[in-house]
Amino acid sequence: MAAGSELEKHQMSTAEVLVECLKAEGVKIVFGIPGEENLDLMFALKHSDIRFIPTRHEQGAAFMADVYGRLTGHAGVCLATLGPGATNLVTGVADAFLDGAPLVAITGQVSSELMQFTSHQYLDLSAMFSPITKRSKVVMRPDTVAEICRLAFKYAEAPKPGATHIDLPKNVAHMPSPARPLRKQTPPALYADPASVIEAARLISEAKNPLILVGAGAVRGNASEAVRSMAERLHIPVAQTMMGKGVIPTDSPWRLGVVGIPQHDYIIDAFDEADLVIGVGYDLIECAPTKWHTHPMKIVNIAGLPADVNQYYEPNVEVTGDISDSIYQILRTARRDDKPEPTAMLEVGRRLREDFDELAASDAYPMKPARILKDVRSVMGRFDILVSDVGAHKIWIGRDYPCYEPRTCLISNGFASMGFSVPGAIAAKLVHPECRVLAVTGDGGFMMNSQELETAVREHVPFVTLIWEDEHYGLIKWKEEEQFNDTFGVGFTNPDFKAYAEAMHCHGYEVTSADELVPTLEAAFANEDAPSVVVVKVDYSENMALTERLREAYSK
Repeated sequence: MAAGSELEKHQMSTAEVLVECLKAEGVKIVFGIPGEENLDLMFALKHSDIRFIPTRHEQGAAFMADVYGRLTGHAGVCLATLGPGATNLVTGVADAFLDGAPLVAITGQVSSELMQFTSHQYLDLSAMFSPITKRSKVVMRPDTVAEICRLAFKYAEAPKPGATHIDLPKNVAHMPSPARPLRKQTPPALYADPASVIEAARLISEAKNPLILVGAGAVRGNASEAVRSMAERLHIPVAQTMMGKGVIPTDSPWRLGVVGIPQHDYIIDAFDEADLVIGVGYDLIECAPTKWHTHPMKIVNIAGLPADVNQYYEPNVEVTGDISDSIYQILRTARRDDKPEPTAMLEVGRRLREDFDELAASDAYPMKPARILKDVRSVMGRFDILVSDVGAHKIWIGRDYPCYEPRTCLISNGFASMGFSVPGAIAAKLVHPECRVLAVTGDGGFMMNSQELETAVREHVPFVTLIWEDEHYGLIKWKEEEQFNDTFGVGFTNPDFKAYAEAMHCHGYEVTSADELVPTLEAAFANEDAPSVVVVKVDYSENMALTERLREAYSK
C-alpha cells in the first residue's frame, strides 16, 4: 500500500504529522528530554521508527544534534519542552548557528490561547530563538505543520547550514491535521560565473606568492581533493582554520599549519610573504582576517555563497558556486610553471613541525600538551575522530594535532562553547561506530556536560574521554597571565575523576606518568561495553612558555 494511503487511514494529529514529516526528511535519531507540553509528540515518536535518545540535559541534546549534523550533512534534531527546557537548548543551538552545523530544534509550548497571558513557564520562544537560528516559527494552525517543517530543514541544510527552530503549542499538537509531508527537494548544483573563474585564474597565475586559506566551508563542500589538487598542481602552500583541519593532510608538503590561536604564531610569517590569499570555504567567524591580513594583498574568494566582507577581507574576485568544480575550472587555465618555489612559506610549515616535535619529546609528568597530542595521534587511525572541547587544550589541538582527513578533528570555533566534547563524541560514535572516537576536554569543560556519560552508558555508545586536569579554567588563566601577569577567579577543585567515571558505570583510568598514556588509551579503546574516561595531569606552564617564545621571536 502506498505511503499516502497509510496516512489517510485516519485523521492524524499535528504531532503525528510532524513525525511523518521528520521521517520524510530522513531523520533517524532525535535527541532530547520530554515534558508535559510535548507528550503528544513523544508518543508519536514512540510509534515511529525514529530512535529517540533521552539525554540528561537539553544542552547535551543540542550538542549531539549539532555534531550529528556536522558529520552527516543532514540536520540533527533536538527536542525540549517549554520554559527551562527550551532555554537549556540555547547554547547548543547557538553553537550550530555560528559554526554552520545543520540542526532543527523542536520545542513544546503552552496552548495557543494562553500565549497572550502571563502563563506558567511561558516565554516567546520564537522571539528567543530568532537571533540564533536561520528561521524560527510557531505552528499556530494544524494545517501549516508540514510547510513549517519542510522549510526548517531546507534552511538548516542550505549551502551555508545552521540552526532552525519549530515551536509546537500543546493544544495544536493534539489537534487533527489535514497536512501531509511535503516532498524533499534536491537543491540544484550551482556553478560559478565563467568570468569570475577566468579572473581568479589570472590573479593566481600572476601572483608571486599566493597562499590558500581553507575554512569550514571546504569541509562542508567536500572539497578536500580539489584543494589538494590545487596545492600540488600550482605549488601553492595551504593554511587552515581550526574548523578546516584535515582538508590538507599534515603529511602533505604543501601544508603550512593552522591560523586562529590568539598569539602571533609562526604561520603569520607565511601571510607576510603572500601577495594573494585564496580563501576556500573561509568564513570570517572562524578567524578574523585582522590576524593574518598584515599588509596590502589581493584576495580571491572561492565558496558556495558570496563572502561576508569587512575592510580586511574585501575580495578582488568571488568565485561563487560548487567549490570543487570552481577549483577544477580554475586549474584548467591557471599556470604557474614559471614561478619560483615558495620556499620561505614552506619554511614556516617546517618550523611548526619541528616546534611540535621538540615539545612532544618531553617525558615529564604532569605531561606537556604537545606530548599528550603526540601520544593521542599514535593510537588514533587516520579516519578516527577527535572531538575537542573549548579551553587551553583547544589551542594546542588546533595548532599542533596532526590531522589527515576532514571531519576527523571537530572543533567548535565559531561559537566556541565549553561542554561540547562529551555529547559531541556520543553523536560522532553513533554516526561512525566503526571509528575510534575521542573526546578531549579540560577539567572545566568536562564538568559542564559530564552527565551525558550516563546517556552513553544507557545507549551503549562506547567512546573515550581524555581529561586534561590542571584545576583551572586554563585558557582564561593563560589570557590573564598574558595581560596582567597575574590570575584571578580561575581555580577550582575536582572530584576523583576515575571514581566519578566508575560511579557512572564507565571504565575509569588515571595516568600517573608520561609512558602510561599510550597503553592506557589502548586499553580504554578496547572496551566496547561502555564508555571510558582517562584523566591525565597537564603542565600548562607550557602556555606562557609558548607565549614568551613567540614574543621573543617577533620582538627582534
